[in-house]
Amino acid sequence: MDDDFNMSMRKFLKQVGVTSQQAIEKAVREAGRKAAGKTLSAKVVLTIDGLDMEHVVTGKITGPDA
Repeated sequence: MDDDFNMSMRKFLKQVGVTSQQAIEKAVREAGRKAAGKTLSAKVVLTIDGLDMEHVVTGKITGPDA
């Protein structure tokens, strides 16, 4: 893989990580006590137009203490 591809992919993944964290934090803040101390199931689905690709990542996030 060439350098331009690697750099564009890293830039995209950094954007995904940062914006996803912000969205999760906002949703947890808005949920308030409903999220406190609970284990929250999370799922990310990544697709790329033009490629027959779907990548699914699942995991758990522990809500903040009350």
